Amino acid sequence: MAKQITDTILMIRPVAFRMNEQTAVNNFFQEDLALKNAEINKKAQKEFDAYVEKLRAVGVNVIVENDDIKLDTPDSIFPNNWISFHENGDIGLYPMFAKNRRRERREEILLRLEKEGFIINNIYDYTAAEEEGFFLEGTGNLLLDRVHKKAYCALSPRADEELLIEFCEDFEYTPVIFTANQTVDSKRVPIYHTNVMMCLAENFCVICLDTIDDAAEKKNVIRHLNEDGKEIIAISEAQMHHFAGNMLQVQGKDSKYLVMSAAAHESLDKSQITAIEKHCKILSSDLTTIETCGGGSARCMMAEVFLPKLDVV
Repeated sequence: MAKQITDTILMIRPVAFRMNEQTAVNNFFQEDLALKNAEINKKAQKEFDAYVEKLRAVGVNVIVENDDIKLDTPDSIFPNNWISFHENGDIGLYPMFAKNRRRERREEILLRLEKEGFIINNIYDYTAAEEEGFFLEGTGNLLLDRVHKKAYCALSPRADEELLIEFCEDFEYTPVIFTANQTVDSKRVPIYHTNVMMCLAENFCVICLDTIDDAAEKKNVIRHLNEDGKEIIAISEAQMHHFAGNMLQVQGKDSKYLVMSAAAHESLDKSQITAIEKHCKILSSDLTTIETCGGGSARCMMAEVFLPKLDVV
């Protein structure tokens, strides 16, 4: 039986973190901070290290790889956008909207995983689509129900429908397609990544249904979640803007955890917290600098590793 959650996470420690001007054009969660870039990176590193420590303290296996300063990749802290790992040893490599994010794809990270004992069988490389101006930014766009083999995806400038269909054919997933919007300057515009408005856990889903303006699309998403036995925990658009949709369920040593930022945790009301804690514990960490400048949060920082491992005799 396929697993929905894992105890192993890949994370990239930043060395050049700052607000990425190339992603700000359609990531409306980003804000500029009146700080020098070196100071921003230092604050981000402090938040990153504290976050990793909290994950490891509950028994999550966190593989930390350092970013390469020569590459000048301000968003390398969000590896889930360029790679996905699967239980059969397959890997997906994804086309990125921002040119400076494409440098985040580094072969040495795959070599590091093999050194850790993980098996890589096949690589599905979709990155040639960048040359045509089409993008699909990994599990930022693809909310994968790995048990029921469904890929939830909110279409946007960073999530192309044809690439989504190609992924689903290669990995044998059923696409669940919709558009999720947010209000910017009094206009409804597409949300850049599905995983800021939706989190898919083993037995529940935290989702901002208010972002799905089309009634038929909303009904379809709810139908799929219901038929797969997922409890729907609805959040508001205001909570989404505190990254309450950007969460990930992981397996710790003795318990399962829903991992989120402190801002997301503080935005939840008692009934939502009670609903989550019926299923698992909550683990939160302060990611203020990363959220403000990067426009991403706790989930974006974790690339789940589902690869099979060599048997050690």
